[in-house]
Amino acid sequence: MIEKVIATPAALELIAFLKARHGPGLMFHQSGGCCDNSAANCYLLGEITTGAGDVYLGDIGGCPFYIGKAQYQYWRHTQLIIDVIEGHGGTFSLEGPEGKAFHTRSRVFTADEIAQLDAQDQPAG
Repeated sequence: MIEKVIATPAALELIAFLKARHGPGLMFHQSGGCCDNSAANCYLLGEITTGAGDVYLGDIGGCPFYIGKAQYQYWRHTQLIIDVIEGHGGTFSLEGPEGKAFHTRSRVFTADEIAQLDAQDQPAG
């Protein structure tokens, strides 16, 4: 199975730290821009509402990761790689006060991976 989102060791370490500080119920949403600069933002579960306008990409560090449907259409050919950088990230994300920010990198899927993803996304039947 092709993973649509993965996390670097640094991101997994920061997620573990945030879970220890805030509890295990965390989630991510890849921002579409505006005031939070297209960042992978970390929230407490239930802090934001996801729905039909969001696409579930998978889990990182045991936390669900979502992206807006319109933004996903632009990025669907890439694997999101969540990393950490020093500095202040999105103003809405839990790691902001820690002097770190989640940072989204990407890798273009190969033609074979895209074919596998298309097959994965087809409903059974």
